[in-house]
Amino acid sequence: MNAIFSSSPVLLRSSLPPARAVSPAASITAKPLSWSHHTSAAANLHRLSLRSGRRSRSLFAGAVLPTIRCGGIQEIGETEFSSTVLESDRPVLVEFVATWCGPCRLIYPAMESLAQEYSDRMTVVKIDHDANPRLIEEYKVYGLPSFILFKNGKEVPGSRREGAITKAKLKEYIDSLLNTISVA
Repeated sequence: MNAIFSSSPVLLRSSLPPARAVSPAASITAKPLSWSHHTSAAANLHRLSLRSGRRSRSLFAGAVLPTIRCGGIQEIGETEFSSTVLESDRPVLVEFVATWCGPCRLIYPAMESLAQEYSDRMTVVKIDHDANPRLIEEYKVYGLPSFILFKNGKEVPGSRREGAITKAKLKEYIDSLLNTISVA
């Protein structure tokens, strides 16, 4: 028999033993999850347990599940721009996007992957075009997605890029920028 247990915002599914194998005094409990447990499915396994009389056992004991990674791209707005981008002691790649932008959605998986890959060398942030008109005007963002690399609070010359490109081209773009700024 399968059962689904929900403890907002996480949904757990388990395969329970047949009803005849569980005594009438048995109870199944699902403890509420804290936000600290949302980063991996493995962390949630011990939260669901079967209690029968004095004995208690985990329904998923010993199971190994892959870790669910959080995104590598931080979304910021006008209020965080100065502290996150301009005052950063490391290079920051800013991606200007919009929810209605098809090319932005198209390159999102590649950007997430590259943000995690380059997390030791730079920070990647995204800014919503519609929610941040002052930044769009100040940095003259005309097309989406747009990329600008900042270092030491200033735009790196030649770092502007517009439009969707493949992951390989994004990687070349980032590598060339990082090589340029490390030499200068």
